Amino acid sequence: MVKCKLVLLPLLLGACFYASAQVNRYVVFFKDKAGTPYTINNPGEFLSGKAIQRRIKHLITANETDLPVTPSYVDDVRNAGATVLYTTRWMNGALVQCDASLLATLLTLSHVESVELVAPGPRPLNGGRRGRIKSQTGQQEDAATPQLAMLGLDLMHADGFRGENMTIAVFDGGFSGADLSVPFQHVFTEGRFNATVSHDFVYGGSDVFRHDDHGTQVWSVIAAQQDGEFTGGAHKARFQLYVTEDVDTEYRIEEYNWLIAAERADSAGVDIINSSLGYNTFDDPSMDYQPEDMNGNTAVISRAVNLAAERGIIIVTSAGNEGAKPWRIITAPADADDAIAVGNVNFSGIKSPSSSFGPTADGRIKPDVVAPGTLVKVIKANGTVGSASGTSVAAPLVTSLLAGVWQKYPHLFNSRLIEALRISSSQGASPDNSLGFGLPGYLALSQYLEQDIEPLTIGVYPNPVINDTVIIETSNPTELVEASYTIDNSMGQTVANGRARFTWNNPRYSVNLSGLHTGLYFLRIQFNGRWQTFKIVKV
Repeated sequence: MVKCKLVLLPLLLGACFYASAQVNRYVVFFKDKAGTPYTINNPGEFLSGKAIQRRIKHLITANETDLPVTPSYVDDVRNAGATVLYTTRWMNGALVQCDASLLATLLTLSHVESVELVAPGPRPLNGGRRGRIKSQTGQQEDAATPQLAMLGLDLMHADGFRGENMTIAVFDGGFSGADLSVPFQHVFTEGRFNATVSHDFVYGGSDVFRHDDHGTQVWSVIAAQQDGEFTGGAHKARFQLYVTEDVDTEYRIEEYNWLIAAERADSAGVDIINSSLGYNTFDDPSMDYQPEDMNGNTAVISRAVNLAAERGIIIVTSAGNEGAKPWRIITAPADADDAIAVGNVNFSGIKSPSSSFGPTADGRIKPDVVAPGTLVKVIKANGTVGSASGTSVAAPLVTSLLAGVWQKYPHLFNSRLIEALRISSSQGASPDNSLGFGLPGYLALSQYLEQDIEPLTIGVYPNPVINDTVIIETSNPTELVEASYTIDNSMGQTVANGRARFTWNNPRYSVNLSGLHTGLYFLRIQFNGRWQTFKIVKV
């Protein structure tokens, strides 16, 4: 987006259309983050411990885009008469609502770069309807078994990987009834739903269990569990839920809702985002995207996906249901460079006619992979088992697979796991723009990762550690260059971590253990998705 100090194009084209609706919603973009009280040297002020650990794991340092928006800039916008709804760190702006007559005043503020219209009218009034809730009726057998088996998720569960200790965020249009539905109760009773960070960005507030049950059905494919009746693909994970989609209207504000939700999820330490949403045309035609915009770097939501991926997060998104429509191709954010776009096949592996095709406008293969998306079993708002079709329900099956495999191989970089997913899928050697890299599977992905993992050319000494110092040495600094390390005690608790740099002139790195008690420890060293663990004893 080219920014200058003016009201951006959608507003200019829509000025007459919105003449009768003076209060609208806008994003005010700022020029910089000067005067911020925050510093990248103290990320704990704006990132959770889990988010910081994810960055350490991926060798990512905080940068200026991670810093919150300068508070005084936001105060100036508020003092000018605008209602500030949210701020965005990554794109350095504030989502506001105000009378159109206030725009000229906002544009005179020295730190304001531009203002973009993102939706007509004020934020919708708080509301949302809950469905009548009742228990799911008994099933002869687990209704979700066929969809799990097609990706080998049943085998993944048998191996003991059901998403434990993974954090998944689901972005959707509402999760009506899920909080009262029996198949989801285990998430709440076991304390695996993060009510503190989950948020409704459409109406405001923390109640996400209303509006629409599209999100309920999507979430159920991952999270629902009722013995003998329904099993979600990663039902032991931890969850955050975000309402970013306004099901009653379609404007670009929903892309900014997604962006701000991703920032919130990142700060709270999310591992995987499932987003069964797609955007190409809007209620205001001046906001529409064109096929040539599906290049991975134009749509707001696609750029937001890339920013999230840069922070070590995996983003799984539906490819879109435009395959039989004139648009035909994927919708944003499936075009994003770093999104895993999931297409829809039936249980015979045949592509659904509605599933969107690739490629992206710049020629990249899309979708990335496919999964069952025709008559997939879901839990509805009233707690009963139903069926749903579309790429929206294919995506959470891939999310489930990645959650279990990342649990199995926790030290992989997000980029390495995405690459392995593509290469190990059924069409990994010959992808196309219909099925992408094909159907992924737990066994194929695991086998690929097992043969890909090789020991690093490193050694650790002395062992036992006598003088509070252990040396990490590499025989190939060119291979290692920079690595991260963690030290866990015998209870599996991380007691130290850091980064080590290596050169041919200095192929050794000293780790100070003076703060640790005597005993057994595990020193884990990782680089570029590979790792090696050493058992060390401090005496």
